[in-house]
Amino acid sequence: MTMAHTATELAALLRVGAQGCHSDEAAVGLLVEHDTWLHRSDFVRTCVTVETGLSDDGVAAFIDWSNAVRVLDAGGLPCSTSQAAVLRIAAGLAGVPVNLRAMLGGLDSRNIQLVAEAVIRANGRRR
Repeated sequence: MTMAHTATELAALLRVGAQGCHSDEAAVGLLVEHDTWLHRSDFVRTCVTVETGLSDDGVAAFIDWSNAVRVLDAGGLPCSTSQAAVLRIAAGLAGVPVNLRAMLGGLDSRNIQLVAEAVIRANGRRR
């Protein structure tokens, strides 16, 4: 996919695509609130799909989480350690196996807060 949508538009479309599954909603929410990955054309192009005809509004977006981790591991998404950790943790919430112990150590307080809120959302709770 190309950057035909702004990060804000993609966020809304991803929320539509994740709707109804707490862990998917949490994964998308973490990525949106982190506010990095949806601004990157390399990530959007390789990991996000926008599909039509799937909802009442007709459009939803989805992240291929397994592919995101694969591309990240292959060096195709150069980024900081904390950006990589947030992406991996979001993928983990969406069902991709990740090593949380390795991911959590390098996060600053803002990102730890975002992760904690995402875990709470994945459990079906709202703050």
